[in-house]
Amino acid sequence: MIYKICPMLLLMFLSFTTDTKTTTEVKKVEKKNIASTVTASLDLRIKAVYSTLNANNFDLPELKSFTEALKGFYLLKEKGLIQKDLLTLVDFSLSSNLKRLWVIDLSTNTVLFQSLVAHGRNTGEEFASDFSNTNSSYKSSLGFYATGEVYKGKHGISLRLDGLEKGVNDNARERAVVIHGADYVSESFIRNNKRLGRSQGCPAIPVGLTNAIIEAIKDKSCLYIYHPSRTFMMEEKLIS
Repeated sequence: MIYKICPMLLLMFLSFTTDTKTTTEVKKVEKKNIASTVTASLDLRIKAVYSTLNANNFDLPELKSFTEALKGFYLLKEKGLIQKDLLTLVDFSLSSNLKRLWVIDLSTNTVLFQSLVAHGRNTGEEFASDFSNTNSSYKSSLGFYATGEVYKGKHGISLRLDGLEKGVNDNARERAVVIHGADYVSESFIRNNKRLGRSQGCPAIPVGLTNAIIEAIKDKSCLYIYHPSRTFMMEEKLIS
């Protein structure tokens, strides 16, 4: 049996499907425009913070690594995963012979410390290039961390770290990846060996700065270890 389709009904159906498709497309464009506006606004805010940073006689970090770090800082603060207005930025795109760790007080926009910092022995020689979240890898892990509690271990005063990105650094506590002082993190080691010493995966710092840096950043401040091989974390990767 052959049914005749009423032209009016067909026209109404086609009009409805076209309107629905148009509405969906409009919503997608609107959502994209809102996201672009928010991103642009955030970028301007970060540039404003960067331009007013008080270097305090230190060198400033690169804008790119600082931007990545501050984006994460704002998100983590909003979620309550960090509590202090302090940001510790480690830039592993730089040579280990350079002072590539910064501690920044964001309440005053002041750089408090700039320091040498080691990467893991299997992460690279002078430059960091290979990263892992795996036990006994002796590699550094990238991404965002919350600083934990202070304890006294085999390296003296040390600071526990909690990785906040699933599959990236969330094994930090299990791996005993902590901030501690080390004799191999020094200008004299660089002079004798052409590069900084390396750790078993910890962001080790100079012995002379250990107490001051740990005291400043302990108890739920933000640490970000940057490398250009990874861009800013996606929110869904965050540990809730």
